[in-house]
Amino acid sequence: MTLDPHFDDAPSVGEGRRAVREGLGVALATSAYGISFGALAVTAGLDVWQTCVLSLVMFTGGSQFAFVGIVGAGGLAAVPAAIASAALLGVRNVAYGIRMSPVIGAGLWRRAAAAQFTIDESTAVALAQRSPHARTLGFWVTGIGIYIGWNLSTLAGALLGDVLGDVRAYGLDAAAAAAFLALLWPRLRARQPIVVGVAAAVVATVLTPVLMPGLPVIIAALVAIVVGWTNWLGEDDRVESEPDDVAEREGLP
Repeated sequence: MTLDPHFDDAPSVGEGRRAVREGLGVALATSAYGISFGALAVTAGLDVWQTCVLSLVMFTGGSQFAFVGIVGAGGLAAVPAAIASAALLGVRNVAYGIRMSPVIGAGLWRRAAAAQFTIDESTAVALAQRSPHARTLGFWVTGIGIYIGWNLSTLAGALLGDVLGDVRAYGLDAAAAAAFLALLWPRLRARQPIVVGVAAAVVATVLTPVLMPGLPVIIAALVAIVVGWTNWLGEDDRVESEPDDVAEREGLP
């Protein structure tokens, strides 16, 4: 019996294509959100070039919105608080970097380049894939796609400025959340992931009105880690929710 030498590659190719499609879809949705940031930044008092540099260098939406929101409310006197809030929100990227290290691989230049693209969306798309190749594709396609799209849409939003009026009226503030939900939904196949997501969401929702920007996200992440680590609902759920190669690496049956 003759076996097709390309047969074993078919699942990997299909998973790679799916990762690229998901990455491009998330990049498109998230990039649209950059128009909102550009317009809000100009409204807060930044000029077009300051707004664009912020996206080029900082490149983390939550931190950027926290920064311009506080500056817009308090002016120059609020800059230290704005920097602190942006830094708090950026702390989560350190955890993402640790988790994405096996996906990115070795090499100084590769890791240095990946640091700029290690954000919520690229991490989520990568970890939603089942094979190492697909995870790598998902990470780079999403990260680079969002970086390009985010900066272009930031420039467009900053140039349009007040012409758009209230950018939230266009629903752009919901684009990133919708993309996250689309990624999260297929992974909610067992009780444990559902409990982790619900616990983190409830904590973030309750704390957002009473704490400074950045803290609710970090506290919710800690709650998710505690709930996930303790695996309150049993080992079987954890096994179901992990991709095969991740389960093997962690010694799961």
